[in-house]
Amino acid sequence: MQALVLHQAGQWREMEVETLPKPSPNQGEIVVQVKAAGLNPVDYKIATNGNPNWTYPHVLGVDGAGIVEEIGEGVTEVKPGDRVVYHGNMQKDGNFAEYAKTPAHTVSIIPDSLSFEDVAAIPCAGYTAYQALFRKMNLEAGQHIIIHAGAGGVGGFAIQLAKYAGLKVITTASGANHDYVKQLGADYAIDYKEEDFVKRALEITNGEGVHAVLDTVSGDNATKSIEAIGFNGHIAFIAGAPDITANIHFARSLSFHQIALGGAHMVNNHHQQQDLSRMGNEMVELLAEGHISSLLEEVVNLEEVPEALERLSQRHVRGKIVAKPS
Repeated sequence: MQALVLHQAGQWREMEVETLPKPSPNQGEIVVQVKAAGLNPVDYKIATNGNPNWTYPHVLGVDGAGIVEEIGEGVTEVKPGDRVVYHGNMQKDGNFAEYAKTPAHTVSIIPDSLSFEDVAAIPCAGYTAYQALFRKMNLEAGQHIIIHAGAGGVGGFAIQLAKYAGLKVITTASGANHDYVKQLGADYAIDYKEEDFVKRALEITNGEGVHAVLDTVSGDNATKSIEAIGFNGHIAFIAGAPDITANIHFARSLSFHQIALGGAHMVNNHHQQQDLSRMGNEMVELLAEGHISSLLEEVVNLEEVPEALERLSQRHVRGKIVAKPS
């Protein structure tokens, strides 16, 4: 099969398409003919230092969508020919290839009405947003939430999901992306280069503070965000933890939530791994019913993936990029 190959940690910019053996499923696994693979910052981030569980050559690409080609022993969730989407195990070979394998109990079925490219844009960013909003934080319609970097993948899905849940959405984005994030459902857009988002959020909430924050930027940004959270509020973070110890106050009573979506593959907990499938089912249904957009902005081929990952690393990509292996 053709695959985009990483030969050594740190060399993701130099990856090229080569021929590798087609994978075979182990017990509980399926082999998927990959029709589309989503690009995510985690792909280049983990490739920069490598993973002790990898052997080289290694294939990146955590998000995959395609057709079930072969099933392993004990698989009952799907059958050959099914259209599936999934968040793969970052400790193993990924989806920048013509074929990939993944645990059967973590995949979601794709209806015929949706394209592989659209659904492949969802898992890593979409499930992360879903987990933050609906698994971690106790949110109710009418409450305010700050979603940082609303023009990005996680931020874009979070805006749509939060709006669907009836929340009042405040997001940070460059001025050039304000119309874009408002089209996704943001009620307020703050230019992080020009405005103090804490001051603006307190103005919007009449000094009470927001009920929740989803930070996708950095630990420092998460720490600053705490100043905008009201009593009994929440902060979920994916790009670095806020300074928690300095912000434990009886009169604030905040809740801190680490989001580590891919960690489900690293624990011996079938139920937690199946939650990837459950979140996928819900996201696919919302997409099929028109409640959310896939955020798909660009489709590339495998040879173009390194350059696209480079653009992702510069943090100026809007929406999602998806690769087609063939």
